[in-house]
Amino acid sequence: MENKKALLIITDGFEDIEALGTVALLRRAKIEVDIFSLRKENIVGSYGTNLSLPVFNNKDNNIDLSIYDLLFIAGGKEYVELESSSTFIDVIKYFYNHDKYIAAICAGPTILGHLGYLKNKKYTCFKSMNEDFNGTYIPKYSVVDGKIITGISAAGVIDFAFNIISTLKGEEYSEMVKNSIYYYDK
Repeated sequence: MENKKALLIITDGFEDIEALGTVALLRRAKIEVDIFSLRKENIVGSYGTNLSLPVFNNKDNNIDLSIYDLLFIAGGKEYVELESSSTFIDVIKYFYNHDKYIAAICAGPTILGHLGYLKNKKYTCFKSMNEDFNGTYIPKYSVVDGKIITGISAAGVIDFAFNIISTLKGEEYSEMVKNSIYYYDK
């Protein structure tokens, strides 16, 4: 199976479980995940998780976006800073325009909606943040429509991560990882 690689760019106020829970499951599936901070080395999640990360600077560090299969946008109040960053918006546009996967959860899909990327798509997002994005809102934990994978909230992290795994590595691989964490056992 071909190696797959995901990119996550976060900042203060990221939703801890959405970011780190998804990353943990992707890494279990042998999907490499690079995590960068948007503007500063030390960031703090919504619930106090402190991370020290390299700062994303595509122009100075020559980060090659072409090596990534998927851009992952975590939720949380960080979405305001992410959406106001022209650097981050340029990354989203790169992935969208190069027909790469974009996965966003909770508040993250609203950024895609504001860019018009949810038009004529089935999607989900944090329920109270759903606007008229000219698509079809589906109240499920996670929805896949083409190259866009969305998740509803922290409660949907598992289904969201497994939709990413199934999309990038295939259903059989996803089932193998589900069984390794006793997904079906009660």
